[in-house]
Amino acid sequence: MLIPHYLHQLQLCARNRTLTTAKALHAHIVKLGIVQCCPLANTLVNVYGKCGAASHALQLFDEMPQRDHIAWASVLTALNQSNLSGKTLSVFSSVGSSSGLRPDDFVFSALVKACANLGSIKLGKQVHCHFIVSEYSNDDVVKSSLVDMYAKCGLLDSAKAVFDSIRVKNTISWTAMVSGYAKSGRKEEALELFRRLPVKNLYSWTALISGFVQSGKGLEAFSVFSEMRRERVDILDPLVLSSIVGACANLAASIAGRQVHGLVIALGFDSCVFISNALIDMYAKCSDVIAAKDIFSRMRHRDVVSWTSLIVGMAQHGQAEKALALYDEMVSHGVKPNEVTFVGLIYACSHVGFVAKGRELFQSMTKDYGIRPSLQHYTCLLDLLGRSGLLDEAENLIHTMPFPPDEPTWAALLSACKRQGQGQMGVRIADHLVSSFKPKDPSTYILLSNIYASASLWGKVSETRRKLGDMEVRKDPGYSSVEVRKETEVFYAGETSHPLKEDIFRLLKKLEEEMRIRNGYVSDTSWILHDMDEQEKEKLLFWHSERSAVAYGLLKAVPGTPIRIVKNLRVCGDCHVFLKHISEITEREIIVRDATRYHHFKGGKCSCNDFW
Repeated sequence: MLIPHYLHQLQLCARNRTLTTAKALHAHIVKLGIVQCCPLANTLVNVYGKCGAASHALQLFDEMPQRDHIAWASVLTALNQSNLSGKTLSVFSSVGSSSGLRPDDFVFSALVKACANLGSIKLGKQVHCHFIVSEYSNDDVVKSSLVDMYAKCGLLDSAKAVFDSIRVKNTISWTAMVSGYAKSGRKEEALELFRRLPVKNLYSWTALISGFVQSGKGLEAFSVFSEMRRERVDILDPLVLSSIVGACANLAASIAGRQVHGLVIALGFDSCVFISNALIDMYAKCSDVIAAKDIFSRMRHRDVVSWTSLIVGMAQHGQAEKALALYDEMVSHGVKPNEVTFVGLIYACSHVGFVAKGRELFQSMTKDYGIRPSLQHYTCLLDLLGRSGLLDEAENLIHTMPFPPDEPTWAALLSACKRQGQGQMGVRIADHLVSSFKPKDPSTYILLSNIYASASLWGKVSETRRKLGDMEVRKDPGYSSVEVRKETEVFYAGETSHPLKEDIFRLLKKLEEEMRIRNGYVSDTSWILHDMDEQEKEKLLFWHSERSAVAYGLLKAVPGTPIRIVKNLRVCGDCHVFLKHISEITEREIIVRDATRYHHFKGGKCSCNDFW
């Protein structure tokens, strides 16, 4: 009667994740001398795994004189659940092979899951081959795990082939395929498969929504989320809310973001740490740093992501001193920074020109925290040096860093040359970039074209634009969106068909005249690189999308409220000056999120201090 009693008690521990009770029961079992009972030992391994104590599970497993398939499946699952998938494969490889173990369906599932977690498609294919020749080759549960593995590794055709071979498809296999298609941007296939799903639960809805968010299809994610709400699906897990908050952040949709925040509060998930972290990031990306700080200050428990999200948010909005002060506070609270924290900190230094502090932080990563700088950290430091005019030091960093410089690294230096007006060096770097890399990113060709155009090397301009055409890509048209009274209006560069075109034209002309008189404003046509006369260049500048968006905001927004604009490209230098003057003349705050950073225009000044 003792063994059934302890089995029942251990199963309760597994269900309730009560590690302390499990350890006490384990001690009693050892004292009674029944620890070698196979069902008890297997159950203990399983309990330790469920309670997140993988080291205890592995130690007990190592002490077992005989291990059956249940023991193997339990310990491998325990390691997977503790994010020790590498250990899962090494334990099986070293111990399993020497013991002559032939995997069963449960062991195969654990091994495939480990490969999926590691993104190790080579090992995953090897496990798949062993599975095919085993007696379990028709097991649908293992096949579902294979579908998940191939989908996570981006091999959707392989995933679909396994999916089609499953006789009785379960929710896991359906959801894995839907998620894979959504994450890869294959919208139609994801939706078509989702519509065919026999039973839709919160998990499957979440997979589709989060997949769309990760592939940059935020509007589609909103559409599916709205449909889910209409279907009255109970939100018992906040993961889907985290995904949709992420969509709001990516789209800078502040109105929708506040509505989702209200839903988070209504459903009682506002105390969830990862939801609060997502809200901090969302408000920061929607240019509302005050709201982000408010979320942060209300959190009872903060992890490194909480601190880092606010640090990065402050850095993006030009609040470098506040970001650095928050970092000091974070360290004083005993929170250890991670790689992303330092990316945000060096980024903060970069956008206000704190060269010495940036170097200090870069060195602190290794010296104080044992974090090996990644290529991204070196690129941030390179950007700091380049923006500060230290181009020779920046180029030397490229030659001495422990990573082979890639196309984006050289492009960052090239961008710095353009920004600092170092045409001769820029042309040299551009020539090296073209000859050494044969660039694959269209934006690099656009930058090359701009560098050559600035140097009046029109032959090279024509050549780079020809190569850009050969890639069958075009520069994205500039556009800006502005939120006014719960609606979003989008303006494209050169657009002259808007219903309020005449009103916008008159307002912009009036503002331009006033800033010419008050500030001596003269259009800086050097930002227009097309070979055309000055009058045509001024006309192009006048109809840049951010100017139309600001004028629309001034015409339609509630008087005195900030005007928030999102632009898909970097604000040009002339528009930057223009917006500073408008903020002074109209006494309005204008917040612009462009492709590289945030600009807060107020009283004739910008938060970037003209350093962007």
